[in-house]
Amino acid sequence: MRFAPLAIAAFGLLPLSTASFAADLPVAPEPIDYVRVCDSYGSRFYYIPGTETCLRVGGRVRVEYRFNNFGSAPNNWSDRSDDDLNFRGRGYLYLDSRTNTEFGLLRTYTSMYLTNTSGSESSSLEFAYIQFGGFTFGHAQSFWDFWTGYSYGAQLTDYSDVKSNVLAYTGSFGNGFSATVSLEDANSRQSNLISAGGNGYAGTKMPDLVANLRVDQGWGSAQLMGALHQVRFADASADGTLGWVIGGGVEVNVPILGQDDAFVIQVAYSDGASAFPLDTWDDQITDAINVGGSTKTTKTWNISAGWNHNFSKTLEANLEGGYHVADAGTAAYDFSQWGITGNVVWKPVPGFGIGGELQYREVDYDTASGLSDKDEIYGTLRVQRTF
Repeated sequence: MRFAPLAIAAFGLLPLSTASFAADLPVAPEPIDYVRVCDSYGSRFYYIPGTETCLRVGGRVRVEYRFNNFGSAPNNWSDRSDDDLNFRGRGYLYLDSRTNTEFGLLRTYTSMYLTNTSGSESSSLEFAYIQFGGFTFGHAQSFWDFWTGYSYGAQLTDYSDVKSNVLAYTGSFGNGFSATVSLEDANSRQSNLISAGGNGYAGTKMPDLVANLRVDQGWGSAQLMGALHQVRFADASADGTLGWVIGGGVEVNVPILGQDDAFVIQVAYSDGASAFPLDTWDDQITDAINVGGSTKTTKTWNISAGWNHNFSKTLEANLEGGYHVADAGTAAYDFSQWGITGNVVWKPVPGFGIGGELQYREVDYDTASGLSDKDEIYGTLRVQRTF
């Protein structure tokens, strides 16, 4: 009996010894998929493990402190119900995938952001498109747009910067020349329609037809563009028509004025398609007016220009402005507006900037409108990190 504890102890050690012996046996390692750098499309692309698709993931955090219109009264500061200033935080996510195929490059691009403005939250899909064999499908930059501004607060603009749902084909001719034909969502380019039987647009019946001819070379870039836009009244008794617009722009690198400096100018003329040359018209803007059973389209003349100046690699300044005239079907909707924007941005490290911007706009109405001319002033302080 006195040997029983020893026997039990020895028996108890047997599983431990067996386990230790098993642990010493070689075990085949599991295969590991290493992330490989993809340098075919520029920096920061990586192969998605197990595929030949390259992916780039990026993002942006933007913080703004906005001083709303404090120009001539009535304005945000004179109306107690309006916000004089807004605090805004916005976060972006970018996804860019590219795959080389026997038919050419297959690319998808997605950009989305969430915004909180003084406690009010919203979400937005900035881009979501597929490119394949020269085609672009999805939510992309309008192919009318050329210069989309040097301003960043963009509470006012002197240009067009519109994202639209498109079906487009781009052909490249070599040496930087290309041409695009695009069908685009007409809802993105609708201004006011005025009629005795009811204002506004009827449902969309046809897309906008947009075309451009573009060149991108070492000296800069240039573009000629045109579009057709259906004017279709909600008032069934008003005759619709086909609006149109033409324009052109050129952006030239001018390093003689400063490192990476650029100067741009663009012009446009529209007839029944007012939202193409400019996306921040005064609320008085129209596409057409039905007067006594006759449809009269609004004609606009537009010119804008900008200068991007770099004092150094860490200090940048921008100046831009434009003059725009709306000649409507009746004098009551005639007006002109001009604006100017200036900003200064400090970029202490790549991808990070702190800057301030001031914007001014003057709107002059025809006396037949019964409206008083007005001045608008806006300010923005921005802190931004892009990665």
